Amino acid sequence: MLTPLLELDVEVAAPQSAGRAGTGERRCVPITGGRFSGRLEGRVLAGGADWQVLRPDGLADLDARYMLQTSGGARIEVWSRGLRSGPAEVMARLAAGETVDPAAYYMRTAMRFETADPALQWLVHKLAVGLGERRPDLVRLKVFALD
Repeated sequence: MLTPLLELDVEVAAPQSAGRAGTGERRCVPITGGRFSGRLEGRVLAGGADWQVLRPDGLADLDARYMLQTSGGARIEVWSRGLRSGPAEVMARLAAGETVDPAAYYMRTAMRFETADPALQWLVHKLAVGLGERRPDLVRLKVFALD
């Protein structure tokens, strides 16, 4: 069963490319901040990043790590592995910084959480999935716990 957990707006800077390698273009997208709400609320801390491989077939392999801070001060590490794909013209529009209807492409992540806060240990024991939307300056994720 999927239970709504969080909605995140993760603010990002321009991608930094390391160039093309055998599997595709390797790049890092710095995470600069953001907000989240739902069962918990607070802010996304600057300093994380999404390490990506943009494959020749158009698939983006996503590997993000970042930190959340709840309104009560607890810190939560997020590990998020996912995929983004869609028709070539849609992916080109996203790459150009356009806002595209998220129904036009596939963006999903598998998420895990870690925290030292005793009151949030329930979160450490949950797997979650995120339905993503890429905007020019942020990634919006609707996150659901797998119960």
